[in-house]
Amino acid sequence: MKNLNSLAFVAAAAVLLAACSTPKVETPPPAPVAAPAPAPAPVAVQAPPPPPPVVDPLNDPNSILAKRSIYFDFDKYVVKSDYNALNTAHANYLVAHTSRTITIQGNTDNRGGREYNLALGQKRAEAESNALTALGVPKARIEVVSFGKEKPKAEGNNEAAWAENRRADIVYGGK
Repeated sequence: MKNLNSLAFVAAAAVLLAACSTPKVETPPPAPVAAPAPAPAPVAVQAPPPPPPVVDPLNDPNSILAKRSIYFDFDKYVVKSDYNALNTAHANYLVAHTSRTITIQGNTDNRGGREYNLALGQKRAEAESNALTALGVPKARIEVVSFGKEKPKAEGNNEAAWAENRRADIVYGGK
């Protein structure tokens, strides 16, 4: 019986100890430590594109200023009204660009004598000079010269070639 009492005592002690012990509280496992967010990739700062180069309208083939010949009727030196817009554009450019000068070269077709054609070419150059002066270009910035029939634009003895050669050309100088 002694064994039975001992056994009962041990069992009661075990129950009491189990009841008195601090309950074991399970703690959740520690939260995983998140890796730091990767630094954002550096953003390449792009400089704004350079402005397009400023093209002098004299060098722009699409500009009216690219046209520099004034054509005349046979044996005439009157600047036709067809050239008003062209002359206005050249005059405005010259007024705005005071360092620029021009030479107006008078030309004729190959018909007629040398002296006659030199005189007619001079009259054509002067007529164009007067048209530009009337639009505000100072006379001091315009030079006139006649080449007569010496500098043809087109070769030939037909109306197409002659018409191409009856002209005054505007040649720019200065900067």
